[in-house]
Amino acid sequence: MVRGHLHGIARYALELARRLPLLEPGWQFIGLTAPAGVPDDLGELSPRIPLVKATSEFLGIFEQATLATDLLRQRPELFHATSFSLPALWPGKLVATIHDANHLALPESASVSHTAYYRFVVAPRASRAEALITVSEFSRREIAAHLGIAPERLQVIGNGVDASFHVPPAQDLADFRARRGLPGRYFAAIGNPKPFKNLKVLLPIAEGLPAPLVLLAGRGARRTVGFSEKVIELSPLPDEELVRFYAGACAVLVPSRYEGFGLPALEAMACGAPVIASACGAHPEVIGAAGLLVSPDNSLAWREACLRVFRDEALRRELSAAGIERAARFSWDDCAKQTLQVYRRALGLP
Repeated sequence: MVRGHLHGIARYALELARRLPLLEPGWQFIGLTAPAGVPDDLGELSPRIPLVKATSEFLGIFEQATLATDLLRQRPELFHATSFSLPALWPGKLVATIHDANHLALPESASVSHTAYYRFVVAPRASRAEALITVSEFSRREIAAHLGIAPERLQVIGNGVDASFHVPPAQDLADFRARRGLPGRYFAAIGNPKPFKNLKVLLPIAEGLPAPLVLLAGRGARRTVGFSEKVIELSPLPDEELVRFYAGACAVLVPSRYEGFGLPALEAMACGAPVIASACGAHPEVIGAAGLLVSPDNSLAWREACLRVFRDEALRRELSAAGIERAARFSWDDCAKQTLQVYRRALGLP
């Protein structure tokens, strides 16, 4: 699933791919990619293991038949499905990571085909897997409820924050703002135009904030969501610039109604940015008291939270310090070590 914009599920797979071989050098790890391979601009995230191109696109019409053939050809002792693309026709040992159940929990935001895929491919094959992983207690409850899987079958292994997400020097922030034409103070809003990302809760307040709203939600999101041209829109940023974007903001706003984990909020916290997030999904579990949690339905509450952070320097410092400390608890190394133990149990090894 590593293709195009580097979303959280893709980063999960890449972070495991670069850590697991170092933890168990006696094992051979192979990565199964999309037919086009992986992007060539991944930098430090570029896999350093052999890669095999799948015959068909993930979730395509021929996916299940060709996925089974691809796996039979490679003859792995264990396959880890790091996204919701599970091999229904392959009988081998399977570890599956199910990040959330949003296609079932939010049918209005999912296509009919994706909903059917969850019900008729993911749920039955997951029930036969040697081990199941999810990323938060929230997702464990959701998956149990919507896929009919006993919650005790799901082991929670949280995502991590890479060391590249850190507090950059002030001069780097000034250079970034100048290069991108950003003001000295701004609010950063992140997400995408999908309804459950809930960017529309910011529509009534965007032009009345004491600093401009800068939107990082994919090309054309400003028009799709309905923001005026007074809202600044940025194209997707590489990690180096994303760090500066987060760190330079008065606050990072994450209004999503449903997150299985909420990695962008945690990465923003690691960069020292105060975070204001919706009080739903996994946000309360992951962010805790290190950010401000706001109703996803109350635009005025979002405005009040923004004003508090903008006006109160002591609060900004407090949230920044708490966010850095909170994010430091989530490590990709720990994620990889726990995942390796899942592999060992699935293989019947000590």
